[in-house]
Parts: sequence; C-alpha cells; structure tokens
Amino acid sequence: MARSFVNWSGSLSFTPAEYAEPADEDAVRALVRRARESGMTIRPVGSGHSSSPLVRTDGILVSLDRLTGVVCEDGRATAWAGTKLKALGEGLYDAGLAMDNLGDVDYQSIAGATATGTHGTGIGFGSLSTQVTAVRLVTGTGEVVEIAADRNPELLPAARLSLGALGVVTRMTLDVQPRYDLHRRSWCADLDWTLDHLAELQHTNRNMDFYWYPRSDQTQIRVLNRVDAVADRRNWPAGRAPDGRPRENRVGPTHRTIPRRRELRFEEIEYMLPSEAFPACFAEVRRRVRERHRRIVGWRVLVRTIAPDDIWLSNAYGRSTTTIACLQNTSLPYEEYFRDMEAVFRQYGGRPHWGKKHWLTGRELRPLYPRWDDFQAVRRRLDPDGVFLTPDLARLLEER
Repeated sequence: MARSFVNWSGSLSFTPAEYAEPADEDAVRALVRRARESGMTIRPVGSGHSSSPLVRTDGILVSLDRLTGVVCEDGRATAWAGTKLKALGEGLYDAGLAMDNLGDVDYQSIAGATATGTHGTGIGFGSLSTQVTAVRLVTGTGEVVEIAADRNPELLPAARLSLGALGVVTRMTLDVQPRYDLHRRSWCADLDWTLDHLAELQHTNRNMDFYWYPRSDQTQIRVLNRVDAVADRRNWPAGRAPDGRPRENRVGPTHRTIPRRRELRFEEIEYMLPSEAFPACFAEVRRRVRERHRRIVGWRVLVRTIAPDDIWLSNAYGRSTTTIACLQNTSLPYEEYFRDMEAVFRQYGGRPHWGKKHWLTGRELRPLYPRWDDFQAVRRRLDPDGVFLTPDLARLLEER
C-alpha cells in the first residue's frame, strides 16, 4: 500500500507508489523482480536519518525494519540489514563482543549507516563501512549474491559502501573484537587553544573531536580512551588541559559511551577534507561564519577525523581525512549558509557526506573518486536495468 515517508529531520517527504516491509529475503527477491518486470524503481530504506534524497522513489520503498537480529559465532558477527545500531551493540555486548568504533547516533540501521559512509572519529579508525567483511544482497535481477574475500572479492570495495545502488542488502558480516569499556570526558576551551593543540590531542587519544560554537568562539572537546590503555593517562598535551571541570566524565561499553541521545532535530552538511587542508579550510569557514552567517547560525560546527581506506565510494578513500560538519536547527534557514560552506569545502578538495546535505552531481563527484568508473561498472553489472536508479540517484552517479 502507499504510505508517506518523512525523514528524521523532516526535510524530505514523499509518497511512493508502494511501501513494503518484507519479513525475509525471499520477499525481498519477489519485490525486486516485480519492480523489474513492471518498470518501477525500488529503493531500500533504514531508519530515515539521512537528509539527502537517496531513498526517494515514486516506485516501491522497501523498509528493512523487519530484517533484524544479530548472530555471533566464533568471534564473528552477522547482522540482518535492518538491525539498529543500538540493538546491534547490545547483541554484541551480550556475546562478549563490540564494534571497533561508532558514530554519534545509534538509531540508524547497520545497512543504512554503512551504505552512506557513516563514521565516528579517531585517526586510527575508518568509517563503519570499513568494519564490513561480507555482504549478502539481492541484485537488480532478483538474484542473491554473496560478497566476501573468498566469494566475489572483486565486488567487495563497491559493496561495503554502495548507496543502495547495487541491490537490497539483506545481511552483512562485521569485523568485531572482544568487548571493552571507554572513558569519555569533555571540556570547554577557547578555539585558539583547541586549534593550537589539535594534532597532539588527536594523536594522544583513541577518539577525539570538538564542537565549535560560533557565537562564543568556544569549543567543547571530547576525548575517549579505553580504560585499560596507558594512553588514557596522558591525553592532554604536555599535561596541559583546558580550564575548569569536565562537562562529562563517565565510563561504559563502547555502544553506550560513544553515541549521544538527540532530542532536537537539525539539518547538516558535512565534507571530508584531506587532513593537511583542514587548517586553511577551517580558518575560511570561521571567517565566513562570523562575517556572513553569525546572525542565523545558532548551532555548532563539528570537527572529526577518519583513517584512509580503499573503499571505492568512501569519502576517506586513499587519504587521511578531517571532517567539518555544519549543523542547523530545523526551525532555522540553512540553504544559503550551507551552500556558502560547500563552496569553501570544495575549494580545499572536500568530498560530501553521502547522507547529508550537498548540491553536487555526478559531473562534480566523478573527479573526486579515483575508482568511480569501477564502481559504475559493478553497478551496471548488478543492476543492468536500473531498477535501483531513481532520478535522485542518477543525478549523483551519472554525468549530466
């Protein structure tokens, strides 16, 4: 039946011709085959946290909410695609396991989070997609394909982050480790102090990021370290720390310590920059925000890091990456502000986060990804009739 869809921030709403909630893989295959035979498009959707129109379709929208659960065996974890990160974390914890790293939100589905390159922070950690070791999906012809190092390995660099363009992922295997606890702390500091000590903070903490508050020119610095790590005793440069008591000081399992509860809804643009370009880029962002946008910018700017990887559509492909994300309350205007920031990010070689606001098309995106054409070849191989290629996805993936 038809059912309207509204994403988390409320900026994307549409009514597909059909909304389906398959309970198993066979039902997914039947939906894809019916879409192909009727000439409709079909798009999978997870929790709807993304603010980009990746899931929009006038055909069949396939919810993964009934494909949930995690199976842990011999130190490995296989999760059904619709499993929310919070439930995944609890399931792993009960089995004595944990993800290597996580992002700030835990109500995303594992398939949606990895399909869009969701990431946390830490110079030694890639995006969630780098933790995917195997993928099982239903292709555009309705066939099931297993992708792993020992099965169709040539497809793995495309399938680990695919925008849902290769098929409907039904389950995936994750690289996990024995569970551990993290010590989370945060302090406020002047922006200049934060920037002066940024490299030291990044290299002496397992995870480190900071928020910049444009109206006060202050930051909130967050650090996380394993409670069993020696580095936890030296996570301020040369023993120097910002003034004042920590705003946060708590210990817990990774899946309960890294994510934060979000009460207020917001829009967001985030670009991934070569780390060496960050200082100059951030200086220009700071100047423009203070001179042009300070009147309407009521939200913070977030800075994080990502390790390089070899995933073809990864925003961190082949380079150490520092990210800048601009957030704006949904009740406030954002487009003029975000477009101005995008111009800065592009000037410094930035790549946009696939699940957040940006205005790039395939023509601008193709030069940013060295393996772009390889991904396109895989997409045409697995979806020869364009069953998953909606107009929005075509705008991203095809040069126009």
